[in-house]
Amino acid sequence: MTNVAFGQAHSSVLETGRRVTAYADQLFTHLPRADQRRWAAAYLLGLLAVSGRKSVRSLAAAVTDSPTASQSLHRFINSSPWPWQPVRGELTRWVEARLRPKAWTVGTAVVPKRGNQSCGVHRRFVPALGRTINCQVGIGLFLAAGHRQIPVDWRLHLPGEWADERLRRRAHVPEPVRPLPVWAHVLDLADTLAAHSSTRLPLVANLGDYKESDRLLQGLRRRGHDFVMSVPGTLPVLPAAPLPGRDSAASPAVVSAQRFLDASGEVPRAVVMSTHSGSTRLKRIATGLVRLPGAAQPPRFYRLFAEYPRAGQGAPVIRLTNLVHRPMDDLMELAEVQAGTPRVLRHLEGNFGLQDFEGRSYPGWHRHVTLMSAACAYSRLGQAEAEGRMETSSPDGLPLGALGTADLLV
Repeated sequence: MTNVAFGQAHSSVLETGRRVTAYADQLFTHLPRADQRRWAAAYLLGLLAVSGRKSVRSLAAAVTDSPTASQSLHRFINSSPWPWQPVRGELTRWVEARLRPKAWTVGTAVVPKRGNQSCGVHRRFVPALGRTINCQVGIGLFLAAGHRQIPVDWRLHLPGEWADERLRRRAHVPEPVRPLPVWAHVLDLADTLAAHSSTRLPLVANLGDYKESDRLLQGLRRRGHDFVMSVPGTLPVLPAAPLPGRDSAASPAVVSAQRFLDASGEVPRAVVMSTHSGSTRLKRIATGLVRLPGAAQPPRFYRLFAEYPRAGQGAPVIRLTNLVHRPMDDLMELAEVQAGTPRVLRHLEGNFGLQDFEGRSYPGWHRHVTLMSAACAYSRLGQAEAEGRMETSSPDGLPLGALGTADLLV
């Protein structure tokens, strides 16, 4: 037995190790081998205990002084044949029972890479950096309740060049996995979560991140998924009624989402919104019903809406939803969930090793982000539950620190 304490009493260290091991046993219950479940617990403990960059070597050193532990952890992540999707299903059910989510959100993580050996690596222009870089792109699905969001599923984007069999063999990409556009990954994530989840919730995302966003909207509608999406102002729409100044007998013409709101939203509605602090604020909303061009008959109507900021505070964010009968304050509350997703992604990068996976294989990446998601869920929900107190959070809703202890039987 190796006990590694970081400034806490030894009994507290032991109890932390037991709790995380019990949590890992629950998520990895489908694994038949006890050694795999032990290494899953070790990886989780390392992710929770290590500050800074989370290499396999540093994770192993946090839980044991065994000289072979880092090699064992490396094999567990990269080559041990365990499936990650059942773990994510267990994680989804575990989080739902504790978080009581109100929405699903989607976030796109860009992971810079120095070389070209990692699975899915490609050249990509990143607007936030203002330049083109070598990177991987991961698409994450989160369960969200207010300001809290927990990742439960992921896809690794493979661009078109990753149809090459040489690249696929080198990165151990499974045969059924083929390059797909990002919007198709989002649709697949929603379908998978609907199969695992006890309740279907609205999907909240920013379609400005995806090309061919109209195809995602149509796919979500056909599969019966509710959604609230930020859309570009150039999105083509068909007004449900003629725009002001047009012949009422004429068929509605396709216009941009921005023009529709400008024409039919000259006097925005006032909506009173409650904030997380309990205060209220007044929002100015333009809204109206539209259809999407080329949609099947009978026509399906959507609500287009945008909050108009005060003068000098930038352009309105335009959103589209199929929840046409929901009150506007409910829709605005759902829409605001999306604003927290980039912050959660940064938190995963800084605290749980989203950008620290050193392997090059497709299975290894998926196993790493699965354990990263499990560590985040435990930090946000399980640790507070085990200690019988409310979660301690910083003003922006993120935990003040990662676990500072680790103890594991190895």
